[in-house]
Amino acid sequence: MSEEKVKATDAKPEKSMLTRFLEATELDTRMLGMVGALFAVWIAFDIYSGILRPNDGLFGGAFLTPRNLWTLLVQTSSIAVMSTGMVLVIVMRHIDLSIGSMLSLVAVAGAVLQVYILAPAIGVGHPIIWITAILACVVLGTAVGALNGYLTAYAQIPAFIVTLGGLIAFSGVAFLLAKGVTVAPMDKTFKLIGGGVPASWLGPSWSWMLAILVCGFIILAILNGRRQRKRFNFALRPVWAEATLMVIGSTVVLGATAVLTSYAWPFGLIKKYALDNNIPIPSGVEDRSGDAICMAGEKIVRCTDGLIYYTGFAAPVLIAIAVGVVMTFIATRTRFGRYIYAIGGNPEAADLAGIDTKKMTVKVFALMGFLVGISAVIASARLDAATNALGQLNELFVIAAAVIGGTSLAGGIGTIYGALLGALMMQSIQSGMSLLNLPAAFQNIVVGTVLVFAVFVDQLYRRRVK
Repeated sequence: MSEEKVKATDAKPEKSMLTRFLEATELDTRMLGMVGALFAVWIAFDIYSGILRPNDGLFGGAFLTPRNLWTLLVQTSSIAVMSTGMVLVIVMRHIDLSIGSMLSLVAVAGAVLQVYILAPAIGVGHPIIWITAILACVVLGTAVGALNGYLTAYAQIPAFIVTLGGLIAFSGVAFLLAKGVTVAPMDKTFKLIGGGVPASWLGPSWSWMLAILVCGFIILAILNGRRQRKRFNFALRPVWAEATLMVIGSTVVLGATAVLTSYAWPFGLIKKYALDNNIPIPSGVEDRSGDAICMAGEKIVRCTDGLIYYTGFAAPVLIAIAVGVVMTFIATRTRFGRYIYAIGGNPEAADLAGIDTKKMTVKVFALMGFLVGISAVIASARLDAATNALGQLNELFVIAAAVIGGTSLAGGIGTIYGALLGALMMQSIQSGMSLLNLPAAFQNIVVGTVLVFAVFVDQLYRRRVK
């Protein structure tokens, strides 16, 4: 064989521009696929809803509107918070089926404490009520989670059985606490956490200030990462790749802020807010094309130019984002997080390395319970009520969110940001089907199918990696 032919045979095929871009920026291709699938779902729902009910969405439908996207993020918050904890539980090769019933139990306990104990004792609206209720929810959630972990680690009962028993038992305890009725209403300050009242919305000015701060944080984080790579003599990303990541991150933050700050308060809420706070309503000609309000004679009507307020970021969304950031730090930057992934990757080796796997199991389940307590506060505050069915099927959505987000049921693999994207995907599917008025039975079929398909994709991915 000639020398030229040998060189031609040994020559490696030239990489495509996309491949070089992904290698330079080190973007997770699996997550990019998730983002692409999410956008595809959004576009499909918007187009189909546009056929059934034309609206002002991006593609003529009702899905990609500021109102629906704002509502979608608020609805996702509770599931998103719990999904971050479920990632660590699954990474350690366990499962928690009890979180839905646990949420009901914690929410009912917090509501009973507010409505039947504290309010009659110290008076409705006392500031100690909402503080005590929140603390009680997170402490109870942590204690119940730790109990699950203890039975799994020290009693050596499989987590599947322990949490399956909890799924059945906790909802029963919640029913007994609530006496089979809805416990309501919540404390006025407590309700702010649910994002259902104007006082829990940042508004445009504060939302944009927060967005600018987050953009600055993204830039500083990338620059700090580059400094750390230099310090330890790791390979550096090209400058253009670093700049691209800064632009992408900032664009996402600013784009989301632009959408959320363009959602106007509903007509009736603006009217009530103006009347309750003695805000003068400008005069105008009746025009029902807008969300603003104005006076037409003695009547308050919708108008294009008049009194109008915009929402911005809601409290539950901010809580979910904060939890995501903290949990990402715990999972990737702490010894606790490294131990979790080590145990999930090889429990026997982790045990031989001196890691107390039993104590770690209790801690992870306790952390899961703590996050369930936060979600219980969000869910009950948003609905201004608590029932024993509040968390029904939440375990399905949380596990599905973690798995769809790339967490392997075999353990050792999973990311927090993947779970957050998975939670958004699950809620998007449910919200889109509700928007199209599909039967609840059909919605459950679709959600279950998506979960099975996600596990199937995970298996294919793991085989390809091997």
